[in-house]
Amino acid sequence: MLEKILTAGAPAPIGPYNQAIRTGDFLFCSGQIPLDPATGEIVPGDVGAQTRQVMKNIAAVLDAAGATFENVVKTTIFLIDMNDFAAVNAIYGEAFTALAPARSTVAVAALPKASRVEIEVTARL
Repeated sequence: MLEKILTAGAPAPIGPYNQAIRTGDFLFCSGQIPLDPATGEIVPGDVGAQTRQVMKNIAAVLDAAGATFENVVKTTIFLIDMNDFAAVNAIYGEAFTALAPARSTVAVAALPKASRVEIEVTARL
């Protein structure tokens, strides 16, 4: 059985997808970009500010499913510039204080709404 997860604490989907889908003990979260949930606009600032908003959005989706970053088992980070890796990694690392999940980081040509970073997560509930 699939269950849709939707929270006002994270940006509304901008396409035909959901913020997350729960199936059994797993939660598959769509990638989050640095949209302010209230305005639907990219937060101002550098990649650090964008990453902080992405992590807030992910936390809101996880919370809506009854999870935290401690439940996350896999992440994928998408960057438009690998020179941003260190800044993103430092902020990302603040969320995983116990056991860091498995992770992939890839460079991409572009992201929605000219975002510099997108992060998706999978969690075990």
